[in-house]
Amino acid sequence: MRRPERQLIPLAPELEPHPFARFIAVLGRGKSLSRALTVAEADEAMAMILAGRARPEQIGAFLMLLRVKEETGDEIAGFVRAVRATLPRPAIRADLDWPSYAGKRRRLPWFLLAALALADAGWRVAMHGLEGHTAGRLYTREAIARLGLPIADSFDDAAAKLETRNFVYLPLDAFCPRLAELFALRAILGLRSPVHTLARLVNPFGAPASIQSVFHPGYMAIHRDAALRLGEGSMAVFRGEGGEAERRPNKPCETFTVTAGAAGETRWSPLLDDPRAAPDENLDLDRLAALWRGETQDEYATAAIVGTVAIALATLGVERDPAAAEARAEALWRARNRARLAAAA
Repeated sequence: MRRPERQLIPLAPELEPHPFARFIAVLGRGKSLSRALTVAEADEAMAMILAGRARPEQIGAFLMLLRVKEETGDEIAGFVRAVRATLPRPAIRADLDWPSYAGKRRRLPWFLLAALALADAGWRVAMHGLEGHTAGRLYTREAIARLGLPIADSFDDAAAKLETRNFVYLPLDAFCPRLAELFALRAILGLRSPVHTLARLVNPFGAPASIQSVFHPGYMAIHRDAALRLGEGSMAVFRGEGGEAERRPNKPCETFTVTAGAAGETRWSPLLDDPRAAPDENLDLDRLAALWRGETQDEYATAAIVGTVAIALATLGVERDPAAAEARAEALWRARNRARLAAAA
């Protein structure tokens, strides 16, 4: 009996690779074949993500491959270029860019009073950030609202407030909502991603100086290398309290810097003798305004403010020497306009 001939099932035509797939392939080919993205590749990849031209599963794979490998300065520089290309040209430039994305858990955000002291002395400070991406933290926006400081809802609104008040807080979702959406993936993926590094370097108001912070010291070099690749004028990055740009006054502070296109490092000595200062017993935001107005005293908080202002002054090029910067910062704090926060009483 003759067997019937086997019918061959025709194969589906080969699918064309998705344009974004090549970036995942660069990162995920294995130990011997994988490599970091170039600045140009990172720029193109992030531009596609921001424009909605990458699939959700591709974005997740891309971010987690970067997370496992750890992002490079070149990759972050490319990502930043892509984000900046989507932003409007600012109507006014800030003097100091101040990213604030970590939130606080153990201490109040004393760095806000440092930023306000600089604004009070005449420097335009543009702060930007995002809240809610990590549970159990006190975010900057809530503290700023309690202090009665300006929160912008758009680029133009931020420019107007910066011009009249020398300080503004611009939420990330007000100037780059797509990037804010990528932050939200932390709850889905279970890990932070390079977006957390990227956002800190966006500098939406083109300030010539930027003060940045990290939680893990290993990321300091990434921030510095990215700033060098981007041609930033002046930048300082250090391990701040809780990951915010707030100096821990009871510990030595190592800063990685960029000054006129050159990398550097500065070591700041402790301002307090107690290396194990207890955390704040309560995170009552009213204590911020009370300290500003001189209604209460707090040695740790005052030292944190003065120390943070000193790093900012060095980054602004006002006083490069640490001792001189700290003396100038202390004088600036004493000379603050204590009535400025009267509305927050």
